[in-house]
Amino acid sequence: MGRYSSHGGFKGLTVDPPPITLVELLDLTITDCTSDDFDHKMLLFLFFCLSTAAAVALLVRFVTAEGDFTLMSKRHVKRQEIEDKVVWITGASRGIGEILAKQLAALGAKLILSARNEAELQRVKNQLRGKYAPDQVKILRMDLASGEEVLSEAVEKAVSFFPDCGVDIMIHNAAFERLKTAALDVPEEDLKATFNINVLGTISLTRLLAPFMLKRGSGHFVVMSSAAGKTPAPGQAVYSASKFALNGYFHSLRSELCQKGIKVTVVCPGPIDTSTGATDSGAKGSLEKRLPTERCVELTIIAASHGLKEAWISYQPVLAVMYLVQYMPTIGFWLMDKVGKNRVEAAAKKRSAYSLSLLFGNKKAS
Repeated sequence: MGRYSSHGGFKGLTVDPPPITLVELLDLTITDCTSDDFDHKMLLFLFFCLSTAAAVALLVRFVTAEGDFTLMSKRHVKRQEIEDKVVWITGASRGIGEILAKQLAALGAKLILSARNEAELQRVKNQLRGKYAPDQVKILRMDLASGEEVLSEAVEKAVSFFPDCGVDIMIHNAAFERLKTAALDVPEEDLKATFNINVLGTISLTRLLAPFMLKRGSGHFVVMSSAAGKTPAPGQAVYSASKFALNGYFHSLRSELCQKGIKVTVVCPGPIDTSTGATDSGAKGSLEKRLPTERCVELTIIAASHGLKEAWISYQPVLAVMYLVQYMPTIGFWLMDKVGKNRVEAAAKKRSAYSLSLLFGNKKAS
């Protein structure tokens, strides 16, 4: 065994230094950590916390949304884009068209109301209140399936109702839709009626009115399309096809005429409650949450007044499906393939056609 020396310690023996305690180690770590290192770590921590909070807030906002992010960011109607403008509404005798008339009248628009039922149009007119309503509201009975000659006469009347004003905003709201049924079971009569009104009549009316707008150097077409015009819609194949056709035509029209003062806003609502009852409607054995008509119309007018090119309006899960099909089509189409057969069967049994339970088949959906 070595001998201790005051100069060299124990000779012939290696002695390990005494162990460092945890407290001493922490003191050394803190002492060795420079101020810059500490600031850098704190910034990273703060960034992580803020990013997590933002992601959670975004998720909550998406889950509770009534429309796409761009639309929901607009919040309020630009009244100056509506007040004193001549607005022509088709399908104005009931549902979304009737509520459009009421809200636009309250915003100070000059209205032209069209539909096939003149008595119902008169009923709607009598209920309107606003700067020009009801006294200066014009009624123009019209059937979109009546052919171009009749529609041409309707356009001539519409542009003459308010001298030196023409038509500022054309809202294409009229539509034909039958009960949900399998694609191969749609009769030829319904096929022709759907396309005559939803597509051919609407396009013809646009072709006849657009030259008057171009002559004035301004005009705005607002098209009430559908979520069925953005995603597959099992049980609504023909209706969906008509709305896809509208979307294609009007987006192309906007691209051709936007530099000549013509604006186009395509609105794609999901399931909307057009009844007078509660917003959770339909569906034997389940609740089908539908957006109230009044809110759908409010968001439509917000989209139009801000000049949005397209707007999606719906509760979940329809809104999520629209995002998936738009931005992740492989997943979106896979999802719709999963629910397709179940959705047609659910519609036939008058159950919810928008429930997440459709993913799990008939046992879960019933």
